Amino acid sequence: MSQRTNYIGTPTSRVDGRAKVTGEAKYAGEFNASGLAYGTVIESTIPRGRIARIDTSEALRVEGVLDVLTHKNRPPMASTDQAWKDDIAPEEGSPFRPLYDDRILFNGQPIALVLAKEWEIARYAASLVHVEYENHGFVTDLHKGREQAFVVKKPEKQRGDAGRAYAAAEVRHEAEYFIPTEHHNPMELFASTVMWDGGGKLTVYDKTQGVQNVQRYLCGVFNKKANELRVVSPFVGGAFGAGLRPQYHVVLAVLGALALERSVRLVLTRQQMYGLGYRPATIERLALGAQAGGALDAVTHEAIAVTSQFEEFSRNDTGWAAQLYKSANAKYVHKLVRLDVPTSSDMRAPGAATGVYALESAMDELAVALKLDPVELRLRCYSDRDQNEDIPYTSKQLRECYRQGADAFGWHKRKAEPRSMRDGNELVGWGMATGIWEALQVPVAARIVLTVNGHAEVSCAASDIGTGTYTILAQVAADTLGLPIENISIKLGDSTLPQAPVEGGSWMAASASHAVLTTANEIRKELLALARKMKDSPLAGATLDDVVLSDGKVMSKQEAGRAVSIPDAMRHSAIDRIEKEKTNSFPEDSSHARNTHSAVFAEVKVDDQLGVIRVTRVVSAIAAGRILNTKTAHSQIVGSVVGGIGMALHEETLFDHRFGRVMNANIAEYHVPVNADVQDIDVIFVDEPDDIINPLGLKGLGEIGIVGVAAAIANAVYHATGKRVRDLPITLDKLQR
Repeated sequence: MSQRTNYIGTPTSRVDGRAKVTGEAKYAGEFNASGLAYGTVIESTIPRGRIARIDTSEALRVEGVLDVLTHKNRPPMASTDQAWKDDIAPEEGSPFRPLYDDRILFNGQPIALVLAKEWEIARYAASLVHVEYENHGFVTDLHKGREQAFVVKKPEKQRGDAGRAYAAAEVRHEAEYFIPTEHHNPMELFASTVMWDGGGKLTVYDKTQGVQNVQRYLCGVFNKKANELRVVSPFVGGAFGAGLRPQYHVVLAVLGALALERSVRLVLTRQQMYGLGYRPATIERLALGAQAGGALDAVTHEAIAVTSQFEEFSRNDTGWAAQLYKSANAKYVHKLVRLDVPTSSDMRAPGAATGVYALESAMDELAVALKLDPVELRLRCYSDRDQNEDIPYTSKQLRECYRQGADAFGWHKRKAEPRSMRDGNELVGWGMATGIWEALQVPVAARIVLTVNGHAEVSCAASDIGTGTYTILAQVAADTLGLPIENISIKLGDSTLPQAPVEGGSWMAASASHAVLTTANEIRKELLALARKMKDSPLAGATLDDVVLSDGKVMSKQEAGRAVSIPDAMRHSAIDRIEKEKTNSFPEDSSHARNTHSAVFAEVKVDDQLGVIRVTRVVSAIAAGRILNTKTAHSQIVGSVVGGIGMALHEETLFDHRFGRVMNANIAEYHVPVNADVQDIDVIFVDEPDDIINPLGLKGLGEIGIVGVAAAIANAVYHATGKRVRDLPITLDKLQR
């Protein structure tokens, strides 16, 4: 009986699932070493100024304390900005350098590291370090700093004269929308365990989305050669973008190991993670001008977002309308405000989650003004071309997303008038929105070692941040090598493995899968050569295009009976293993736009007296090319929708601007959705063949699921209550204003 070797496109369980549920999977803060020391970070309590005096003497007298590192006594670090740049650092600015000098750049900045034989001792000793500051003036409020905003260059192209077209439009809508600062809050805390080998070489177990990025960064900071420092991250307990850049904890952990010449573990507290990157607070202004029939005459989208005083971080908030809706006139402006805070960072669907929230809320308001159904308005404005570049898409099944999503939701039963649908004491609202993201793909390398017993090991430096990378690579390898998935093992998250970028931007699935495909083709090529050498070979004269690997054999595509088993081919030539490593890159193609799309439909129920909001149903229809694994893909979209619910109704980092400090730096007061907040989520994968984007027709899924969700919920709240809340999160007090 032949074994199953067709896995792509099927609901395959995670190959790493058992390791995770049994505790076999180890995370950055769980690796042990003899003589391990523990670190605790001391943070600044002011947002801007200088350290006038830092007294560590009392802490150093505590039994078990090994050292207290500050800017005065730390081991040497690089002095140039370039040495501190990582792979995705902003082009403009000077990256943050922990314990570098006496300057304070933000509240919660690490200013000292206590090292002790036990974590509890380090925590206690940290409370005994006394710091005096020289205070400087500061601003941490975007609204107060917006007058100092400056324009950053973005690629979106202006079209026509948006101002004149808007003034002449028959129907106009203009409004300002606000998204507050949000923090990622993954379950796993940021941690590093640095192993000291006694000879100056370091192995760093780090929570990161890119081991090779961290490895290159640390080599630059500490003037290390590549073979002197290895970074490992086999499992990541969530990140959502927080781990794209190396965080300060890994620098401090290495500093501690170098200072003590012993292994060191540093785990940040939940509160300290609020001193890292975050989704920037953003003010979005939309001005839409339309004809009475719904056609758009003008689109103006301006964004003002937060960045730090020392770097210019920004993402594309403003260009999405050109990829979704036809308009001859458009203007896009992206601005930044420098505040005395850490540098903002990527958070799931950066730029799109925020910019599309504003765009899709404005489109809903325009639909109300036009007295058009929100879906109908979007169909009348539908664009088959990316207007930024005036090019078609490799594929775009967004119309089908609208149709299938609306059918599954029962959208035709919607009554247009706000407050017209009820369920007992609750007002019922139905809202919808469009989602869009980039279908990115980048060069990735993979190594495959095939042994004579029919086992293959696939290795790549890519991280699996919980998205299922282990599983999808096993599926692709199993199909392309013609082996059962049980015969495939995957090695990821090690800087010594074949090249891979950070895992983010929804590019890893398509990119790494094609690296495996390319390498597997090299394996097939060698196996065919071995099979053809056999006496009376049934594949004599066969070419590479004539054969596939299937059921553990090199097999003719035309005649399944013409085949040679993989073990026989290898044994005949006395070969016990075949090893190949290839880098896959994608052809440059500026003739097509590459995107994923979605249509999100949401139902909310709002208590008419109390204003309590519940999201009771969400239907998310996704067009994202070929789906590798319908089981893990479904989980990705459900998780993204939950993130969108949090964005709409719960998440907000609150600052006390008198002190420039986060007030709710914990997951008790920084609200995220819990089980009671998440009800029925229906995911539809719309069939979207795409033979242009790449050989397997793949697009990424990590981001698209969150884009549009907050807008769909906000639009549903308006439909339920007649109250338009434009600043997130939508809380009951805002409905009572």
